[in-house]
Amino acid sequence: MASSLFVRKSVADCEADVERRGGLKRSLNKWHLTALGVGATIGAGIFATTGTAIVGDALRPGAGPAIVFSFLLTAVACGFAALCYAEFAAMVPISGSAYTYAYASIGEFVAWIIGWDLIIEYAVGNIGVAIGWAGYFRELLGHFGLSVPAWLATDYRTAHAAFTTLGANPTDPLQQYIASAWSNAPHIFGLPIIINLPAFLVVAAITVILVIGIKESADSNNAMVLLKIGIILFFIAVGIFLIRPHNWNDPAAGGFAPNGFPGISAAAAIIFFSYIGFDAVSTAAEEAKNPAKDMPFGIIMSLVVCTVLYIAISVVMTGMAPWKSLGTAEPMITALQYASGPPALLKASRLIVSLGAVVAMGSVLLVFQLGQPRIFFSMARDGLLPPVMARIHPRFKTPYVGTILTGIFVAVFSAFANIAEVVDLTNIGTLFAFVLVSAGVIFLRRLEPDRPRPFRVPWVPLTPIISIVACVYLMCQLPGITWIRFAVWLVIGLVFYFAYGYRHSVHRKVMAARAATAASSE
Repeated sequence: MASSLFVRKSVADCEADVERRGGLKRSLNKWHLTALGVGATIGAGIFATTGTAIVGDALRPGAGPAIVFSFLLTAVACGFAALCYAEFAAMVPISGSAYTYAYASIGEFVAWIIGWDLIIEYAVGNIGVAIGWAGYFRELLGHFGLSVPAWLATDYRTAHAAFTTLGANPTDPLQQYIASAWSNAPHIFGLPIIINLPAFLVVAAITVILVIGIKESADSNNAMVLLKIGIILFFIAVGIFLIRPHNWNDPAAGGFAPNGFPGISAAAAIIFFSYIGFDAVSTAAEEAKNPAKDMPFGIIMSLVVCTVLYIAISVVMTGMAPWKSLGTAEPMITALQYASGPPALLKASRLIVSLGAVVAMGSVLLVFQLGQPRIFFSMARDGLLPPVMARIHPRFKTPYVGTILTGIFVAVFSAFANIAEVVDLTNIGTLFAFVLVSAGVIFLRRLEPDRPRPFRVPWVPLTPIISIVACVYLMCQLPGITWIRFAVWLVIGLVFYFAYGYRHSVHRKVMAARAATAASSE
């Protein structure tokens, strides 16, 4: 059994499967793919988690103004991983991302692990993005004098925590608002009804868009990406004139790097959530018009664009306000609140940034919701999941069953879950996927050295090894509880694999038939 667990599906077998069963519609060019990467990357990370990375929390030190080096450290780690993804995406232009790459290089058992792991990155991660989007949307409505009842705009645990601790911050408007969800919510059978309705509705709307078609989804994403980049450039342009250099190196606050390299590396592990967009590009490989050229371009270009913007934002943000004040879920808006400048300009800027966050997170939701069903699609096509997950809509040519089920899962949990429970889990799951993809490059170079590679990772095995070491290092910066949750998630996945996937594996049946044919001919 041990040897059969690592049965490998060659690149030729992957291509033959697509030709035999029919693939997805190829309609994306290199700029669509780049926009998908930027759309997934610029969002919840830069708009929400940067504040925690700068200030730190009870589990880890903050980077302070040295957050710029945290972004560089993470960009380097992701850069090496991106090269590995680019080689696979150009050589194996099939839906499934890291799952397909692992199947083609290491074997089915590892492919299942990484496919199960990617649920953390896309579906679970998107729960956190939807919750963050709802928070910014609520704030945006506030600029127009509109409000959503608190019991329809938060989750049960957050509301209960705010209610029980309200005495410590009785004058905090946000604390009062969230606590009111607990006291004002309607009750059924004595239980308060508290639900994050905006998060639920935005996921439902994006699910409808994705069922209609990938081209329509990509065009919607392109529009959102252009708008949010413009808003980010606006923030940078305004912020440059509000910088007070003293904030970068205030001795009273600990200087430029108040917690040294431990703070920089801990922050790098947090903001890794801001860099996983290029992985989403690879999930659309089967829908790229010219994957050999366009996939490497989209993966690498999206990483470069986002890195430049992140560095500029972090420099401006920490120059506008004391870094200790930025530890909120809306650090860019907080920076504008603490900045010195014309009140009218600052108020207008806060409105524009709020709008930018809503648009940015909306595009992240779209790209991540696009990626998860395509991983399910590939796994079901291989027999590791029920065949219903591989159904393609007869008119729209999209994996509509997986898209709808993913939408239901994310929408329901985003209505009730707490954002703090999903971000770290998403980071460790994605880093683990990067490790396996990087290792897969080394394996496949040895197993199929003559296989045509439109894009080749330079200096193999050195480059993949650097990627592996860098990703493992960032994983080690995450809290111990995150490792425990990740291990539990993988154990659940193994139960599913041995209960269903192992017995229904299409490729294992094909290999057994080949072996029987070869034996009978001898």
